[in-house]
Amino acid sequence: MRKIALIAISTLVLYSCAVQEKVPTNTTSESSSSDTVIVKPFDFNYDEDSVFSVLSWNVEHFIDSHDDPYIDNERENNPPENMALRVKLLLESLKKADADIVVFQEFESAKFLKQLANDSLPEMNYLYFADIPSHNWYMNVVVMSKFPMGVIRGYGAATTPLVDYKGENGLGETQNQINTRMWSIDIFPSEDYSFLLTGVHLKAGRSERDEAMRKGQLNLLVSNFNEILNAFPSQNMMVTGDLNAYPSSEELALLKNNKWLKNQFVDQVDSTIYSHPANNPSRRLDYMLVNENMSKEVVSEGIKVENFFSPDTMRIISDHLPVMGTFYTRDK
Repeated sequence: MRKIALIAISTLVLYSCAVQEKVPTNTTSESSSSDTVIVKPFDFNYDEDSVFSVLSWNVEHFIDSHDDPYIDNERENNPPENMALRVKLLLESLKKADADIVVFQEFESAKFLKQLANDSLPEMNYLYFADIPSHNWYMNVVVMSKFPMGVIRGYGAATTPLVDYKGENGLGETQNQINTRMWSIDIFPSEDYSFLLTGVHLKAGRSERDEAMRKGQLNLLVSNFNEILNAFPSQNMMVTGDLNAYPSSEELALLKNNKWLKNQFVDQVDSTIYSHPANNPSRRLDYMLVNENMSKEVVSEGIKVENFFSPDTMRIISDHLPVMGTFYTRDK
């Protein structure tokens, strides 16, 4: 299991400009060890908390007030009139949740999230922000964290097949338009604990073609996970976000019951608990899955679908309910 090193290195790749310049540079041969490639900032100190929390939420077309000239979409060009109210309610939700790590889906950018946190939540100490946004779409997956983060891996450039699907012409199909809505990043909640966080927003829809597209996306993740597990068999992993699939679906089985995956994922939320729509949930689309390695660190009943306000108010924020989990900061 990889741990964060506490000595200087030649290069530190973290998304926090606020602390990056304070990390000293060392170009001597002493910093060449593979164990010292990523460090925590010298001015960062961990609290003595024995647990940490993660919040995941599809916040439904959550956009800033600026028109991105490279994205031509009416909603992005002209935000809805209720965005100011939604921003206010989302900020109140974040205060109520007080999560250490936040993963949003359908959020415009990490830049927007960083501005909101810096302007409205400075006391919450969100220091690190990351995303790998689409070049031509505005609904991205973003993360902010109170803890240092490491390397982020993007999947957007990869082309994936629509598994076992043939179109009307009898030919198979591929896609590389929505794999931008998946990434994996290393998180370091304590000096002795790390995990690989994968944020996702899979293809929406209930058609055979939609299901085939989601399977292709998940197979890509499984392949990447196996590569990491080959090198680090005890790697802790979490997959969280809007998977747009039901608990008993073939898509979820690729993570939960896949003989080719070297460490299966576990869903610790009862299948009768729903997350969509927010004001009258009737189905489950949103997840916080941990692999068997990490499942031992889940605090008892620690992963839940949350409500911060009344159903009608939650629906103003989004059509999805958030999922939140609490975990120990040491391997069990």
